[in-house]
Amino acid sequence: MDCEGITCAWADRKAQSKKEGKIGIRTMKGESELKRDVENVQSANGRIRRGERPIPHFGIQPRTSEVVSHLYVHIPFCARICPYCAFYKERADSSQTQRFCEALLREIEDVTARFTLKPETIFFGGGTPTALTTAQLKFLLGGLRDRLDLSGLVEWTLEANPGSVSPRKAALLRAMGVSRISLGVQSWDDELLKLLGREHDAAQAEASFRTLREAGFANLSIDLMFGLPGQTLAQWKADLEKTISLQPDHISTYCLTYEEDTEFFLRHARGEFREDSESDAQFLETAMQMIEHAGFEHYEISNYARPGFASLHNRGYWAGHDYLGIGPSAFSTVGLQRLQNVCDYRAYSDRVLAGESAVSSTENLTPEMKRTERIALALRTQDGISSSELSQWPNESCEFVNLGLLRELNGNFILTPRGKLLADSVAEAFV
Repeated sequence: MDCEGITCAWADRKAQSKKEGKIGIRTMKGESELKRDVENVQSANGRIRRGERPIPHFGIQPRTSEVVSHLYVHIPFCARICPYCAFYKERADSSQTQRFCEALLREIEDVTARFTLKPETIFFGGGTPTALTTAQLKFLLGGLRDRLDLSGLVEWTLEANPGSVSPRKAALLRAMGVSRISLGVQSWDDELLKLLGREHDAAQAEASFRTLREAGFANLSIDLMFGLPGQTLAQWKADLEKTISLQPDHISTYCLTYEEDTEFFLRHARGEFREDSESDAQFLETAMQMIEHAGFEHYEISNYARPGFASLHNRGYWAGHDYLGIGPSAFSTVGLQRLQNVCDYRAYSDRVLAGESAVSSTENLTPEMKRTERIALALRTQDGISSSELSQWPNESCEFVNLGLLRELNGNFILTPRGKLLADSVAEAFV
């Protein structure tokens, strides 16, 4: 999964946090559109025919009076498995992918029978959505359009790997209504790309970016990673300069952290890789200075956008809006209930196509839990959190203001530039 899909991870307790981040608590978290973890937001035109097929029970009662406006769709397939990624993913199996796409559309039908879903934003994350063939993407996106009321849709994001972008695929995505692409470049240094196990090189990443522009995408985001083993500040500055020179509309920068069940975690445990919080802070500070100087708004710790190009899907996460997640491992949060689908695409397909629920676990939230998540996420944004939300921590708030980590503006507490370097530590004081 590319980094932007991370954002929801904190809210989903590392279930997504992108994609929202996704790699532990250190100087900062990576996302999904909060990849990525970060991570999972997500009436049919005329109503869907169901015949005699039973509608699965999802463990919660219909909430027809509450409209869900955010939809996340998880595509777990990857051409290769990156050694740092802890999101659910598997190598693509051509004998299973079409059946999987059919299961996704079936789950869409089931979900629309239980919820009033009118998407304002849709986010396809993974994995690598562009690992699907052009024909499979046409089948899936076309089927989704047939099953949902998209009259209110304002943003449709799809994560793309530079190694799986082609002119034909880019043209199809644009024609099907995808309006925003999050391109997982990660670095413009070929040696660092090899370390990360990426299938593309810098030249291919640039060619993919230009292919997407030529296909008509006016909203392109580039994902970058820092804090990589052996990465120098000079390499990071070069990555930022190259990215800015391409004039994307959005940039996400994520600090590498070491997640369990990854090759990088094992290498870190063996002492091959080491974390350096001071260096990570320097990388983040450099990113803030260079990207903001280029005219981008730093609207969330890991995310920068040209005016008018902030990710609406991620903003929905950060504001605590309800969202539905489709696909294996996807999370949904509606009201005070959080659900997660089974983390195996074969089992997922079997369940859904047999008319059974894909949900493998549920969690009953409390208003206090929701408030805690709202504080943790809102503090990462440029708008901050209402002062009233922190009223039960007057001493902590005052101390952070005196330390120069928080400032109060228009009734909100907002992280200062120095506070952004210690965002997780500040948030932990209130949760």
